[in-house]
Amino acid sequence: MYDPSHLRTFLAVAQTLSFTQAARRLGLRQSTVSQHVRRLEDATGRTLFSRDTHSVELTEDGEAMLGFARRILEVHEQASAFFAGTRLRGRLRFGASEDFVLTRLPEILEGFRHDHPEVDLELTVELSGTLHERLAAGKLDLVLAKRRPEDPRGELVWHDRLVWIGADRLRPDPERPVPLIVYPPPGITRALALEALERQGRAWRIVCTSGSLNGLIAAARAGLGVMAHSRGLIPPGLVRVPDRFGLPELGRVDFVLVHGHRHTPAQEAADALAAAILAGGDRLHRR
Repeated sequence: MYDPSHLRTFLAVAQTLSFTQAARRLGLRQSTVSQHVRRLEDATGRTLFSRDTHSVELTEDGEAMLGFARRILEVHEQASAFFAGTRLRGRLRFGASEDFVLTRLPEILEGFRHDHPEVDLELTVELSGTLHERLAAGKLDLVLAKRRPEDPRGELVWHDRLVWIGADRLRPDPERPVPLIVYPPPGITRALALEALERQGRAWRIVCTSGSLNGLIAAARAGLGVMAHSRGLIPPGLVRVPDRFGLPELGRVDFVLVHGHRHTPAQEAADALAAAILAGGDRLHRR
């Protein structure tokens, strides 16, 4: 009833909220992406996206289709691998940024290990900037991390906006320096937050630095200050800082998959894990 190619296109649009970005990810023309979505909507008899010239959003039925599409594609891939009779082997060095510590990424990795039990998965959790450095040095095979908006590297998983978050009771004083909770260099959100404050001419002071997301969350929950964070990944117990406190806009951030050196023994395993992450990308959001 549901064509797997149409489901893959649907997931790409749902994760990027952009027909243009989905087309780039899939290597299709934008008209083909629109056609796939239209045919899937015809098959379901429901509208899956509300869209105009400025934005694309999932409808309630589109949200429901996310889980169905992911499960259908997972079973499809499992059946294809089984009957193809090929088994991936070797060591795969995978790096994931701290942003995903509290998401359902472990479920995706568990499914990958189930489907490819002979792949030795070596996981590194670090700052996005550090992961990009290690990838460039040949120490990782695949990275799931943030990139700066002007950086062309990587395959887009989804894009999001950065927002200021903190404890619900926090009331930043506009007459005093902004108390910041940040990752150490080369943290991408740290750099973007400082650049935004500098552009606004707003004074700031760093009240907490930690390379661990859990450390930053603990400081924010204690009310020590504010932190820049992806809107789609706001941790429990923290909220967006209201606009009335006058903090500057932080802009958008992209989450991407970046492959290391191609033509290595790990390439096939890296491709398989990348496909699993793209298919299950909705698990990485806090909707």
